[in-house]
Amino acid sequence: MKTYKAIQADLLENPQKWLVTGVAGFIGSNLLETLLQLDQEVVGLDNFSTGHPYNLDEVKSMVSSEKWQRFTFIEGDITDYETCMKASINIDYSLHQAALGSVPRSIENPIRTNESNITGFLNMLVAAKENRVKRFVYAASSSTYGDHEALPKVENTIGKPLSPYAVTKYVNELYADVFGRTYGTKSIGLRYFNVFGRRQDPNGAYAAVVPLWFGSLIKGKPAYINGDGKTSRDFCYIDNCVQANILAALAESEDAVNQVYNVAFGEQTTLTQLFYYIRERLLPNYPHISNTEPVYRDFRKGDVRHSLADISKIKKYLGYSPEYSVETGLDQASKWYMENM
Repeated sequence: MKTYKAIQADLLENPQKWLVTGVAGFIGSNLLETLLQLDQEVVGLDNFSTGHPYNLDEVKSMVSSEKWQRFTFIEGDITDYETCMKASINIDYSLHQAALGSVPRSIENPIRTNESNITGFLNMLVAAKENRVKRFVYAASSSTYGDHEALPKVENTIGKPLSPYAVTKYVNELYADVFGRTYGTKSIGLRYFNVFGRRQDPNGAYAAVVPLWFGSLIKGKPAYINGDGKTSRDFCYIDNCVQANILAALAESEDAVNQVYNVAFGEQTTLTQLFYYIRERLLPNYPHISNTEPVYRDFRKGDVRHSLADISKIKKYLGYSPEYSVETGLDQASKWYMENM
């Protein structure tokens, strides 16, 4: 099995054509940046519902003009089938990241979440099939484990979903499996566990906890913890997530395909621990936060209590080797937030 570095070297020698949906979002823009640095040709699709043009501008500023010319942007919505078909023409590998994330958002607006995450997903899956895309890699979610309490989370054992969002992500897995059995479509689902890092949006009602707390501390605002702070998550730095996507797209073993994998670091961190990790990294530049403490409030509806991934399967079949722990990832993320807030 080839290492990630060996696969990157192969891509530099033999460029491919990639589609990244949700390309202006957090994960999508980081995939775009890595692929362009590897001299790949990339088509990006986004409707800017949660992504931002400034994410694309930042990627443009970080790659050469020659590399940027290999990027083609399509502004459009995955809920429109024709747009998905157009974007998938002559694509080798499709990295489907576009979705309406957030458990609270799905509870408030289940219909919109369903349209994007199920109808949009199915459109992209059919487009991949019709255009004979070599591999369809899609963003699944750790929310699929639902009320199953056993730790660590193992791919073949899940519980009942706890939110409309979790339902949509599980339906994605079911569709991908059926398409593999019925049409021979080759896909891989990646169950993300609390991905964080550069370009993750700290603003808005549905901001994830890591960017939200960076923003709150830098701006001198309260940092809220939903619950008693003992809730735990398996936080995964963005570069680990990018690695998983590229390995999934280029996995050579037939046994690795039409599977779902956990994408995480494999380490448990409580929310209170996370708060102090972030404060520690900001303190040298923001001494006024030295006595700042988190503000505890009610638990949030639909949230699971604990989350920890078993990553043995993705290591075995894809050669995944996460380079960043939560602390080394926060070292990198803190630099970005301090420069860009």
